[in-house]
Amino acid sequence: MNGQQDGADWVVRTGERPGTPGRLTEDHIVVLPDAVIVLDGVSTVTGDEPRGGWYARTLGAELARAFGDGADPDLRVVLAEAIRAVAAEHRLLPGRSPAATVAVLRRSGDRLDAALLGDSPVVAYGRDGAVHELRDDRLADLVALRPQLAEYRNRLAAGSGFDPRHRELMQELREFQYTVINREGGYWIAEAEPEAGLHAVTASWPLADLTDVLLATDGVSSLVDDYQLASWATLVEDCRRAGPQWLVDAVHEAEAGDQGAVKWPRGKIHDDKALAHVTLNFLVGPG
Repeated sequence: MNGQQDGADWVVRTGERPGTPGRLTEDHIVVLPDAVIVLDGVSTVTGDEPRGGWYARTLGAELARAFGDGADPDLRVVLAEAIRAVAAEHRLLPGRSPAATVAVLRRSGDRLDAALLGDSPVVAYGRDGAVHELRDDRLADLVALRPQLAEYRNRLAAGSGFDPRHRELMQELREFQYTVINREGGYWIAEAEPEAGLHAVTASWPLADLTDVLLATDGVSSLVDDYQLASWATLVEDCRRAGPQWLVDAVHEAEAGDQGAVKWPRGKIHDDKALAHVTLNFLVGPG
């Protein structure tokens, strides 16, 4: 799935692809006149309902409503109130509910503001060639210390494939995540605890300084972070040249050539993928 929305000041193009054909993606993109929201429903090892994809779509709709009604200038407050509203309406309980990463980009006057929870980075490109990465690595830093991570990567690299032991290791990592979710010293993510929104990682840039912004779920950012097949600089060039849907498909095809995850040990063969490319086209031309 891909799309484009043109505006007087910017153009937003998107690309999406489910990790498994025929299954509804758990990633979700919302494009509004002055905001872009990218969410990644947290995958579950079990088949528990409701799933992360439902939460991503529900939270995305609540955020869209908030922006339509004139949201608070502080994106952290917007996130907190949206999480509160979804939890209240659907009676979600902290620590026992579906969750999602969320990345928000909003035009506000002569600035572009961003906020995120979880591993869906926002990357802004300056007219001077600078690349500004907004990331939330709090969970990744915690997981990096867990022995299960090294074990499943080593087993995959040795050719074990996605066997029962791999699934056990993934479940153990997921259970660990539940022990540190939405608390000091742990990590913060959109779930059922409104305070998480107040701990979002934020950034703000003058509009006049930027040419492009990318918002990506980890199924796409892995091309840079894990597979090292591209840099953020080359990624935006690919988006300009061929579009985000082409790039999303290219990541999927690269993974298809490594079915056993031997070359790039990872949790699953294919993750869901979503990418939004914002072009600040009113800045094109001499500065």
